[in-house]
Amino acid sequence: MNNELYGFVREALGKGVSRDKIKEILQTAGWRQEDVGSALDAFFDIEFPIPVPRRAPYIAAREAFMYLLTFLTLYISAFSFGTLLFQFINRAFPDPLRHFESSVAAIRGATAALIIAFPIFMVISWLLLKELAVNSEKRGSKIRKWLTYITLFVAAGVIIGDLITLIRTFLEGGLTLRFVLKVATIFVISSTIFGYYLWDMRKEEK
Repeated sequence: MNNELYGFVREALGKGVSRDKIKEILQTAGWRQEDVGSALDAFFDIEFPIPVPRRAPYIAAREAFMYLLTFLTLYISAFSFGTLLFQFINRAFPDPLRHFESSVAAIRGATAALIIAFPIFMVISWLLLKELAVNSEKRGSKIRKWLTYITLFVAAGVIIGDLITLIRTFLEGGLTLRFVLKVATIFVISSTIFGYYLWDMRKEEK
């Protein structure tokens, strides 16, 4: 949080200025609504001679571990699921130059990764959502926001690269049903991840 903004809000509250008036003045001065809201939320809304600061949320080692493991298992699950679909497409539309054994090995590896990673992802996600429902302060976790936005960035990059590859192959005249299905697989998986986490962040901002 900006120290200048924090200090202004603390001083204004100490002089008895209403929260609505502070918000109006700061937004008129060009401060972003979310920054103003964060600064005001840093102080407890209670009648007292001086502003009462809220206890600032902190990043516990356990919390960092849980979020890191959640996103790690998400990436592994997404990649493994995509690999499985790719191999099913390869078997439905076989390439004479590919060896059947390599397809079977890829399916086994992706299946093993999914069996381990996806349940871990689901259980930890459920535990984290349960904690957020009980203690909404934890939504302000910096590591949670950083990992979410990194995931959004990676998913957006994959989507853009996927569409560029599709258009380039189309212009080259090399589109095949097999290729289109693989492009669609990448697009659906990436878009699902991107859409969910974007919705989650927007819901939090609202």
